Amino acid sequence: MNAEILTIGDELLIGQTVDTNSAWIGKNLASFGIQITRKTAISDSENEIISAINEAFERVDFLLITGGLGPTKDDITKKTLAKLYDCGFRRDKGITVHLEAIFARRGRQMLEINKQQADVPEICEVLANEEGTAPGMWFDQNGKVLVSMPGVPNEMMHIMENRVFPRIKNRFKTPEILHYTAVTVGVPESLLSKQLEDFEKTLPPHLNLAYLPALNTVKLRLSGRSDDAALLKAEMAGYFDNMCEVCGDAIFVREDISPVKHIARQLIQSNIKISLAESCTGGFIANQLVIEPGISKVFNGSIISYANEIKQHELGVPAEIFSTVGAVSKECAQYMCESALKKFNADIAVSTTGISGPGGATDEKPVGLIYIGIATARGSRVKKYHLFGTREQFMHRAANYAMMLVKDALLQEFDVH
Repeated sequence: MNAEILTIGDELLIGQTVDTNSAWIGKNLASFGIQITRKTAISDSENEIISAINEAFERVDFLLITGGLGPTKDDITKKTLAKLYDCGFRRDKGITVHLEAIFARRGRQMLEINKQQADVPEICEVLANEEGTAPGMWFDQNGKVLVSMPGVPNEMMHIMENRVFPRIKNRFKTPEILHYTAVTVGVPESLLSKQLEDFEKTLPPHLNLAYLPALNTVKLRLSGRSDDAALLKAEMAGYFDNMCEVCGDAIFVREDISPVKHIARQLIQSNIKISLAESCTGGFIANQLVIEPGISKVFNGSIISYANEIKQHELGVPAEIFSTVGAVSKECAQYMCESALKKFNADIAVSTTGISGPGGATDEKPVGLIYIGIATARGSRVKKYHLFGTREQFMHRAANYAMMLVKDALLQEFDVH
């Protein structure tokens, strides 16, 4: 079954707000056998909204809308939908009680403009929104379903998970769709494709393999579609195992998560402490690690040693390093990780020093050059990489390569698989 997404708001068109809602909706609807075939962004205009809805319903029977449900005059989606469906409004008692409770908790007076959030088109089914003041709406007319939700991401997700998903199961008959994903690091998409060429020939028509490249990672997503969920799951598990076996060490994690998240979980589960000494990545790797709940169990701290003075005074990098080989060097990275290991009483320490650009480069040390060091009780080593892209992309790539070194240390020295 196909569906479309319509996002409403001038802020989306001028780049003031980035649309993350559509990606989330598409990813989650896929598990229900619903494929998003088109996404359209339009302005807060009655004519644009009505025209876009009518055009979408010429192609699909299921349309999801986000945005334009706030209490201000520029939020016109609700009024436009009432005009489209040629119906009046009713004040919903459940929403009214919910609004009164919100304003009472906040100690604020509820104005008439706030009370109007409880006014909904007469023919819609209200989708309660405990996360905010604007309810979602479900319209089911002439075999066509339209779902209207707030544009605020956490409110949209709440309504989808608690109100829309259950209704989808009852309203639409869709096949079971499963996805098995593995993540590789540092292997080009073209090489993976060549490696998996014979494997892909063995796939039956209802299974397919997609390559999803990102910042020095490639996700290998095996997808399947069937009316028999149990049979599909067993079949796909076998093919997924075969795919991972063909790729061998190229597989970083057999799950759709980032390399940093995977390593963070391994460290927590194995109670292996890690510390960091970051220069060119400016604390980015530490930031990615601490996103994982429970990381405080194994992460005591890190140092952002951006300046040479900090490298020298806090990490003990000898002054002659800077006057001879320089801060961006194997020797500096080695001192940094070894010092971080001792300073934070860690089991593993990682260091980064490089040139993220756009300035600061020389012929000998171009933009993108980075040395990543890793130290354990058994010793230390440093790897040299040449990265590319923006400063942010540089940091993402550096984090992924750093996790490759940590993964190798976990396997070789701590027997963590």
